[in-house]
Amino acid sequence: MVTASTSLLFTGPKTLAFQRPGGVIHADSRRSIATATSRVTLRKSNSSSSFFASATAAAPQAPVDTEERKENEKFIEEMVVLPTNESSEKLLCIRHTCAHVMAMAVQKLFPNSKVTIGPWIDNGFYYDFDMEPLTDRDLKRIKKEMDRIIKRNLPLLKEEVSREEAQNRISAINEPYKLEILESIKQDSITIYHIGDEWWDLCAGPHVDSTGHINAKAVELESVAGAYWRGDESRQMLQRIYGTAWETEEQLIAYLKFKEEAKRRDHRRLGQDLDLFSIQEDAGGGLVFWHPKGAIVRHIIEDSWKKIHLHHGYELLYTPHVAKADLWRVSGHLDFYKENMYDQMNIEDELYQLRPMNCPYHILVYKHKLHSYRDFPIRVAELGTVYRYELSGSLHGLFRVRGFTQDDAHIFCLDDQIKDEIRGVLDLTQEILLQFGFRKYEINLSTRPEKFVGSDEIWEKATIALRDALGDKGWDYQVDEGGGAFYGPKIDLKIEDALGRKWQCSTVQVDFNLPQRFDITYVDSDAEKRRPILIHRAILGSLERFFGVLIEHYAGDFPLWISPIQARLLPVTDSEVNYCKKVVSELKSAGIRAELSHGERLPKLIRNAEKQKIPLMAVVGPKEVESQTVTVRSRYSGELGTMTVDEFIARVRSAVERKTCW
Repeated sequence: MVTASTSLLFTGPKTLAFQRPGGVIHADSRRSIATATSRVTLRKSNSSSSFFASATAAAPQAPVDTEERKENEKFIEEMVVLPTNESSEKLLCIRHTCAHVMAMAVQKLFPNSKVTIGPWIDNGFYYDFDMEPLTDRDLKRIKKEMDRIIKRNLPLLKEEVSREEAQNRISAINEPYKLEILESIKQDSITIYHIGDEWWDLCAGPHVDSTGHINAKAVELESVAGAYWRGDESRQMLQRIYGTAWETEEQLIAYLKFKEEAKRRDHRRLGQDLDLFSIQEDAGGGLVFWHPKGAIVRHIIEDSWKKIHLHHGYELLYTPHVAKADLWRVSGHLDFYKENMYDQMNIEDELYQLRPMNCPYHILVYKHKLHSYRDFPIRVAELGTVYRYELSGSLHGLFRVRGFTQDDAHIFCLDDQIKDEIRGVLDLTQEILLQFGFRKYEINLSTRPEKFVGSDEIWEKATIALRDALGDKGWDYQVDEGGGAFYGPKIDLKIEDALGRKWQCSTVQVDFNLPQRFDITYVDSDAEKRRPILIHRAILGSLERFFGVLIEHYAGDFPLWISPIQARLLPVTDSEVNYCKKVVSELKSAGIRAELSHGERLPKLIRNAEKQKIPLMAVVGPKEVESQTVTVRSRYSGELGTMTVDEFIARVRSAVERKTCW
């Protein structure tokens, strides 16, 4: 875990300083809820009179004098430490055994059901069954039966049998899915786990010693979902029951509270409530429509991204969304990535393909002219939209879509430039993520797998360069030995959000494969042709997914500099409307995103602005019109007093320029 500072801060009347919880996020629709790693502490702010509080040194702000703020503070104060499967082997065993207990309970209540697989997952367990659709009432019946099995304190017994014996036993109880699983097991000795002498399953373990080691009050069945057998949509649709399990009832209660908080921050709900984006089923699933407010945020992100990249020596590209199928054959995508690509299009007897990645396009730009060793490094970047096939059941808001824009970049460099270029990418990554308030990262370095392309020497050199770059940053990291792609080592960076959940965003990948496939070269100092090193690099990942993360990180309460509407003018009566229109015009001319809201009583106008999470409200009554001023109210700091329009503009522009919250 990397931290850019020792704490994250909430500003306002109090400053909350706390270490964030940790957790894991899945790409599918059941993202896990974060688990806390430390308690929260409160302290008085030393700068409560300060007009501004740094957003890049701050966590998402809570609105002033609202129920939402009280809920936020109560949630943080009551946060408790929760173990993970990695930190507690006991918890992992409990969850695995719960999956077996649940399967046993289901087959007692539904004798015709067929079992498939039932693993532990980050916050609990699940099991897939071939059976009739289940209802919430069925879940309650299953949980009661689980409680009875737990109370009986039945032993978990391990048995090893031959493949033939396992096959005979499975055939005897007519479990066809288990036969298919048995066929996929390589070893001859097959492990079976029994619950007492009443139920058994193919399983390698581990488990608790007996069902009595499970606290029934710390177990809850959460939901039922459809799942295709083996993830193949041409196979049988199964009933997947999800459950959560913990060591104590207190842990379960804390998890459920965390789950509720995550639900409150769900980007799909907030996206609709704040009118940021939509998925239009008439157009097709997984295709994102950016509404005006969401589009403004995207524009700000893109504009900032481009300016920073130009400052760091990158050149910007724009490339087509389609290309001849032959291009993807040369790149290898048709051989290794075809299942994620859409069908080809026949255009004038030539086959074309929607692009799933931007890499081949950038290589073609490189190949457009000859290069000398003096030209390196060459850095090119593009906000390139790509299209990847996803099953409809796996689509999830902005997190799993079929068309998305990557902040893609490629660096062409010499062998001895790898370290400096990787370090430059890490510096750039930190600079960009910091401006959005992300200061905690989890870093993984993946090294050479068994099968690879390129020489041992260049792999060693590249891996050392990645290690040294991380060392120069002073970042702690985990090594995934053998976990690299076959074409080069890589660094993955996960950001941690306000709830402690981790999101895979940034990747730096050395590639020895594509330069060879496309036969890209340069002329060295001896006038000989050499092959350059290629580095793939993404920082935000995809704009769609990153926007979803931002929405949930800030619970829709965006910092002032990226808020779609920064200020709303609220007249006390209709008599002040014309003056408010004049002020709105002045604010817009100064580059401030402002709007006017009227036609309701002032308290309702303020409530509406709070619901829409408008950072600044400028209230205008007769006195303000007479003095040509506005009275400003901030979601973060409450009443800020009366000031001239010029002063208001100056302070907003200063806060935006410094990316601070008012």
